[in-house]
Amino acid sequence: MASGGMKIKNLSRNDLCWCGSGKKYKKCHMEMELQLEELRKKGYIVPGRKQIKTEAQIEGIRQSSQLTREILDMLGEYIKPGITTREIDHLVYDYTIKAGAYPAALNYKGFPASICTSLNNVICHGIPDETQLQDGDILNVDVTSILNKYYGDASRMFIIGNAAEQACKLVQVAKECLYLGIDQVKPFNRIGDIAFAIEQHANKHGFSVVQDFGGHGVGLEFHEEPFVHHYGQKDSGMVLVPNMVFTVEPMINAGNYKCRVLEDGWTTVTVDNSLSAQWEHTVRVTENSVEILTG
Repeated sequence: MASGGMKIKNLSRNDLCWCGSGKKYKKCHMEMELQLEELRKKGYIVPGRKQIKTEAQIEGIRQSSQLTREILDMLGEYIKPGITTREIDHLVYDYTIKAGAYPAALNYKGFPASICTSLNNVICHGIPDETQLQDGDILNVDVTSILNKYYGDASRMFIIGNAAEQACKLVQVAKECLYLGIDQVKPFNRIGDIAFAIEQHANKHGFSVVQDFGGHGVGLEFHEEPFVHHYGQKDSGMVLVPNMVFTVEPMINAGNYKCRVLEDGWTTVTVDNSLSAQWEHTVRVTENSVEILTG
């Protein structure tokens, strides 16, 4: 999506709205698009129509997102010392297929598993293998389901047994960062408002925010525009409007924010071997607030 936005066939006031609502344009999206056009002229980055989902699309994304939440809930009883990350992957694959869905990660650009399992110093994109979870580990499980061609994306941290105080604090602060970011999701706020809230909270606790990865649009595809930064300044980035759907997924490191990718081309770890934690939800901008679709 180009920063100009809104460069799509104009409609007359009495035409049916492009969104499929069945309403006339003047009773539906016309006023909002006029507001966005004024902002675009002032240099703001505004969404195009492709970034705004229809009600039917949102319902499909909501159902897929709820399946993703169910899967993460299900894993809670299995994730404990001794289980391997590959066994967790198999649990997710079986549950997803039985639900009539498909794991989005599997074979995505060659990724060899149904989920990402990121353990301790792994920031993201960890590949499930024969590693057994041990007492004191922290683990992120990232699940994306495709149900009826719609995508729902979420991840959750699991503390294995009795973890060190610093590890538990990192997991808790990362979760707080997620929800503080989500609190900034509302019409005509901007992506930078999400980023600022996350970074300030992480830094206040002595942690850093990964800059090489962030959230993204989701729903009709695995990764869509916009990119959602989790660090930066208020009043920057794309303007948010109702029925945009994207992920908020801050990755918080105990040490340096920088990362490196291992030889497998996927597994991304902290440069200083410090712990990393991440939580993620798929969210929708509503008429006056936010809906957590994977909540």
